[in-house]
Amino acid sequence: ASYRHVWLPGDPASEHMPAEPYRAPFAVAGSYRISQAFPTGITHVTPDSYYAVDIVMPIGTDVYAARAGTVFEVASTNFRGGTDPERDLQSANVIRVLHDDGTYAVYAHLNWNTIRVRPGDRIARGEYIADSGNTGFSTGPHLHFAVLRNSGLRLESVPLLFEGRNRREVTPETGQELVAY
Repeated sequence: ASYRHVWLPGDPASEHMPAEPYRAPFAVAGSYRISQAFPTGITHVTPDSYYAVDIVMPIGTDVYAARAGTVFEVASTNFRGGTDPERDLQSANVIRVLHDDGTYAVYAHLNWNTIRVRPGDRIARGEYIADSGNTGFSTGPHLHFAVLRNSGLRLESVPLLFEGRNRREVTPETGQELVAY
C-alpha cells in the first residue's frame, strides 16, 4: 500500500475579505510599473497565479507588508534566478503571510539573505519585511505578489485591490504605474 499526504495552508472555508485595500508593497510615495496582472497571462497561467501581480523594481528595493498577518513560511537562502522552469521554479526566496480571513499573501523573488521576518512573527501592514530581488523563475528583477486561498486541496489566487490616492481602490493593470500611499 502507498500513502500520499497533502497539506495546504489556509482554511478551505475562507473568504477573501480584507478590511481595506492592500497597501502597495513598497515605500510610501514610491512608484513602480506593473509588468503583469490579470488578465495578462504570460507566466501567470495556473490557478495559483491568475491574479498575481508582478511589479518591476530594482534589486534591493525595500518590500513592505501589504496587509497584516502571521508569517508561516520563509525561504531566504537562494541566490540564483533564471528562465529554466525545471531548474529555477523552486529557487525563489519567498515570504508567506497568513491573514486573519484564512487567505495568505506570497512575496516572491526576494533578494538573497535580506528577509527580516521569521515563521511565527506577527507583522503589521506597512512593516518592512525584505528587499526585492531576482531569484527563482524570473526574467528580471521584480516582486511577485499574490493572495491565495485554499480551495479544498487546490490553491487559487484571488483578485485584489490596492489602496490609491484618497483611499480609493486601484485595480492592478499591466503597464500601470502603481504608487504607494
